[in-house]
Amino acid sequence: MVNRNQQESFSSADSRNLLSLGPWSKINPLSSENPAKEGKIKPREKKDGSKKHQTSFKPSPNILLVYPEYPATFWSFKYALQFVSKKAAYPPLGLLTMAALLPPHWKKRLIDLNVRPLTDRDLAWADYVFISAMVVQQESVKQILAVTQERNLPVVAGGPLFTASHQDYPEIDYFVLNEAEATLPLFLEDLQRGYPRRVYQTNNFPSLQLTPPPLWELIQFKDYLSMNLQFSRGCPFDCEFCDITTLFGRKVRVKSATQIIVELERLFQLGWRGNIFFVDDNFIGNKKVLKKEVLPAMISWMRKRKYPFSFNTEASINLSDDEELMKLMIQAGFVSVFVGIESPDLNSLQECHKVQNLKRDLLASVRRIQQTGLEVTGGFIVGFDNDSPSIFKQQIDFIQKSRIITAMVGLLNAPRNTRLYQRLKKEGRLLPHLSGNNTDFTMNFVPKMDYKILIKGYRRLIEGIYSYQPYYQRVKNYLAEKTFVLKRPFRLHLYHLQALLKSIFLLGIKDKGRFYYWKLFFWSLLHRPTSFPQAIIFSIYGYHFRKVLRLR
Repeated sequence: MVNRNQQESFSSADSRNLLSLGPWSKINPLSSENPAKEGKIKPREKKDGSKKHQTSFKPSPNILLVYPEYPATFWSFKYALQFVSKKAAYPPLGLLTMAALLPPHWKKRLIDLNVRPLTDRDLAWADYVFISAMVVQQESVKQILAVTQERNLPVVAGGPLFTASHQDYPEIDYFVLNEAEATLPLFLEDLQRGYPRRVYQTNNFPSLQLTPPPLWELIQFKDYLSMNLQFSRGCPFDCEFCDITTLFGRKVRVKSATQIIVELERLFQLGWRGNIFFVDDNFIGNKKVLKKEVLPAMISWMRKRKYPFSFNTEASINLSDDEELMKLMIQAGFVSVFVGIESPDLNSLQECHKVQNLKRDLLASVRRIQQTGLEVTGGFIVGFDNDSPSIFKQQIDFIQKSRIITAMVGLLNAPRNTRLYQRLKKEGRLLPHLSGNNTDFTMNFVPKMDYKILIKGYRRLIEGIYSYQPYYQRVKNYLAEKTFVLKRPFRLHLYHLQALLKSIFLLGIKDKGRFYYWKLFFWSLLHRPTSFPQAIIFSIYGYHFRKVLRLR
């Protein structure tokens, strides 16, 4: 049901919920910030003068991995999850992989605050608290840190939020930044010797060939709507607003086909059946390995296992140029792909260096992908320097014509460590706060367009694609032309029936748009019965989008 990673970013390539990981090699040079003399961290004092904690190391410590809560955002699918009685869309893949990188004899417990609260018993059990977070989770991070400080618990932090701004968190004890396979082993070695530095970071990008499978045993599958995996890191493109190349580089690094099959088999053996999201920043960044090794292996495995999974991912628009690759993805079980379209205005695309979207008919490219049987979800941006007030109508027209149901239209923001951030800093246009949620009507810089005109136009754009009439019409138009390529066994679960019944009550009776709901309901049932499940799913999506975008 959910077909996009829980990220609040413009990029079509963004796996930022990861505390990114690679092999166990010790990679230098490492830099440390503010280490105590001789490398040993002295116990810091609390405000009342007492010591915070000692650095003596327990041979088999209790590691509490805590994933902060998401606010209700576009990709959180918070309001859709209630229809299927799930607590979160995706598990924290970064922390699960981090857990697999820790010594096996260490005791581990994972608390996903999107699933359940942190309890006194959890905190009393823990010797160390590990946190991974994205910018959009920063408010929850503050609450976690307040609790750990009160308990004098040492905190180890990593992930995109801290990699970009660890200097903003003086209360955190240790930072394992960048890709953890490169920095975590050194931290663990120093920690066990009793001489940990405060900051571990590197400019190197490790191979993924030795990255272990995530430690799925730490979560309950029933809490989540989808699982997630990672095949590659890095992106060959370099969009001005995107920090992926800073985080992961432009050289695409991949796991082997064997690694992917091992991870799929592990999920299968543990009992997972359903959707899996490949969180790759650009899944097709290394087409050769995909076409020759990974996808053929997945096709063979899926046939052998009678298609227990469906897949979705993110890719650049040049996927539309490779018919062979699209067919292989369909055969492997992929059902949708997120594409960063950003803008139908060529000047805006040139401005942000979205070169892969230039010199092509974007609408035709989207339709080619759709015609293979893949659903296209899309990312769009307004607020470029080149944008004029006409951009809002252009975006509405493109989205309606393209029949992209899940269209994340956000205001441009400038994350740290992007070329856009550096340019705006030089121009003196930066504002202090970045929320990490680019659909919350905030920006962290002064736009060229008058801000009031920009916000008014953005609201009009959102209404133009997510109000009842245009949204339900877009769904109908898409389903009327949808290509169904492979017929696979449909596994009916209890939550499917729950979703149908709840949608009838909430959308067909209580909701103001019930006329449009029933119109789509009976049209799909009578004219496109194979698309009826998707008609219900898209109706639920629309409910979530309108709630998040404040259209209700």
